[in-house]
Amino acid sequence: MHPSPPYSAVILAGGRAARLGGRDKPQLEVGGRTMLGSVLDAVSGAVRRIVVGPPQEAPADVVFTREERAGAGPVAAVRAGLAVVRTDVVAVLAADLPFLTGDLIDRLRSSLDGDGVLVVDDTGRDQLLLGVWRTTALAGAVADPAAPAALHRALAGLDVRRLRPDVAAGHPAPWTDCDTPEELARARAVARGGTG
Repeated sequence: MHPSPPYSAVILAGGRAARLGGRDKPQLEVGGRTMLGSVLDAVSGAVRRIVVGPPQEAPADVVFTREERAGAGPVAAVRAGLAVVRTDVVAVLAADLPFLTGDLIDRLRSSLDGDGVLVVDDTGRDQLLLGVWRTTALAGAVADPAAPAALHRALAGLDVRRLRPDVAAGHPAPWTDCDTPEELARARAVARGGTG
């Protein structure tokens, strides 16, 4: 088995969080850590960790960048993040994944073939912001400013593998995100040891 190549991580943290009342979502805490902090910890082995969004609390080595027009959506945010990637492989992640682990990132990296590999959740839905990609292929898919605004459309032409991780009973799914007050409350309950 060959070691996985070096990788960078692009973390999208520039959404408006409208369903959370416009709060600074990446800095909200789940289990005593900010959600952004949890994601950054999961990619601590990355050559470079890049946050696409406004400057906020993060380790000193984290690189911040913004899409050309703030709030222009995930395709523009991915394009902005890739502009400062210098590795052949890149993880692209949402900033609101409080249960993401380094083990899952490692599994995605070792499963990479074709253009990319992403997580499929327990409902069969692609988690577009929980994947690892060949930088050149992903950059080509989002390069055109006139490309589709929807990320799934921009990625439609790529050769993508799907990974459905097993989730042990009683453990939170790594794709758990927090877009609404209810989802945030559930995630906090799970982190405290409840069932949510």
